[in-house]
Amino acid sequence: MAADDAFYAAVERRIEHLTLGIGAIAAIAAAIIWGWRAGAGVASGAALSWINYRWLKQGVATLARLSTAQAGSEKARVPPSVYFKFLGRYALLVAAAYAILRGFKLPVPSLLAGFFAVIAAVIVELIGQLFRSGPEPREHA
Repeated sequence: MAADDAFYAAVERRIEHLTLGIGAIAAIAAAIIWGWRAGAGVASGAALSWINYRWLKQGVATLARLSTAQAGSEKARVPPSVYFKFLGRYALLVAAAYAILRGFKLPVPSLLAGFFAVIAAVIVELIGQLFRSGPEPREHA
């Protein structure tokens, strides 16, 4: 089981790095093609996408840890920070997107394009998995 955990932890790290890398490349391309405002919008969206992914990953990891630790108890206790990370990430995205669009007057499509950096990173990782050997699937008895 430890090998599986290490494998999936590596996948998650690669997705984080790919999100930042794809966001940076897309921001540079947008700045060259459409100007600095578009590049800044893509970079801002990619950064928010990366933060959102990290908070989601941490929240899910915390819930998984709590469910394992409290498996025998009648009522599970979930810390308020978990709720904050799950719901707060949406509030963060909305507030930051509003501030970025309103304060810096960046193009909306460029910010939205930056939000898709994490999706592009997941797709790149999926394609990479097709050509990389990973843990063999196991049959559960």
